[in-house]
Amino acid sequence: MTSSYDPWADVYDSIYSHVRGDVPFYVDEALKSGGPVLELGCGTGRVTLPMAQAGVDVVGLDSSPRMLEAARKKMSLLDEGSGRVTLVNADMRDFETAAGGFSLVVVPFRGFLCLLSAADQMRTLANVRRHLAPGGRLVFNVFVPDLNMLTSEGDTAYHLRDVTDSATGRQWVLWHQSRYDNHNQIIDCRVIAEELDGQGSVVGRRYLDFQIRYVHVWEMRHLLARCGYEVLDLFGDFERSPFDETSAEAVWVASALE
Repeated sequence: MTSSYDPWADVYDSIYSHVRGDVPFYVDEALKSGGPVLELGCGTGRVTLPMAQAGVDVVGLDSSPRMLEAARKKMSLLDEGSGRVTLVNADMRDFETAAGGFSLVVVPFRGFLCLLSAADQMRTLANVRRHLAPGGRLVFNVFVPDLNMLTSEGDTAYHLRDVTDSATGRQWVLWHQSRYDNHNQIIDCRVIAEELDGQGSVVGRRYLDFQIRYVHVWEMRHLLARCGYEVLDLFGDFERSPFDETSAEAVWVASALE
């Protein structure tokens, strides 16, 4: 199995070193569940390893072998007493793991949006149900579609942010470019990452092309209900603020109905 994310495995942690706000939330959810935890779309272990560091057993699943290889290299940094980590190269739509009865399944960093059709979404949710223990929970986050974003001019790259990796000192300028198919709710995305040297000159450039399917809040409510889930909580951020009309993120907590 190969993935469009394979070529980014060696720089992913550096480029997304600014994405940290969700980690304490998912670690807290893992601790409350008691484990074991299944993470779908675990990538390089950005969330997997902190959950394990907290003492929870985690199975991390991803479709990218090279991202999993990067996660595997970092496993040696876990302290004694950490939870057990098992990494699986598989598709979240039809995965099978030797383990079962997960008290928690998580899909961080908007990974659910990689499912590009309602059929794929339902396949994944059905598969998650098969792997949940009685009383287990599904927790994931997605962005809230914004009308201004969806009607913006496509093909025009805009500056996303500057990033300095505190661990390595590598400096990046990130650009984002999108095309919107609002009939099918598909966004063709391109992230352009320019690496700078100490003098501000570009010394490298990476392009990551991928597709996501955005999901409206009430659409998600009906999707979860149709697939046999009860929504326990919907937060507007990782501090568990109530979801309202100003929320840019939807953080879902659901359980499978008996």
